[in-house]
Amino acid sequence: GFVGDVERANGKMLQTLINEGITPVMAPLTHDGKGNILNTNADTIASETAKALAPYYDVTLIYSFEKKGVLSNPEDDDSVIPVITHADFERYKADGTVAGGMIPKLENALAAIDAGVKEVIITLATAIDGKHGTVIK
Repeated sequence: GFVGDVERANGKMLQTLINEGITPVMAPLTHDGKGNILNTNADTIASETAKALAPYYDVTLIYSFEKKGVLSNPEDDDSVIPVITHADFERYKADGTVAGGMIPKLENALAAIDAGVKEVIITLATAIDGKHGTVIK
């Protein structure tokens, strides 16, 4: 299929829905305006949604996946890096600590922080209380 990207998320519309008691649910699908459905990175959709809501709310974005957080050693599930900053990310990317699909996840997380999202946490799906995982600053 076709792959898409997010141009923008409508924060004002999302705020209206939330204020009406409606919980918006986002799917990793977008469209090209010509009738074609596009598969879009779910982390990007989450980041863009969080960024769109940041002017209206204190937003914490939680990326939940199969690991306890960003790992310094992919073979050791307990090697969670507790905090990652922009400088840390550049260093980890350069030395190979983070690679593959973790790079766009962290790029989206850092973009959210830069856009006013209060906190981004990357953690295990069963630990979404925000008390464990990697905090992006």
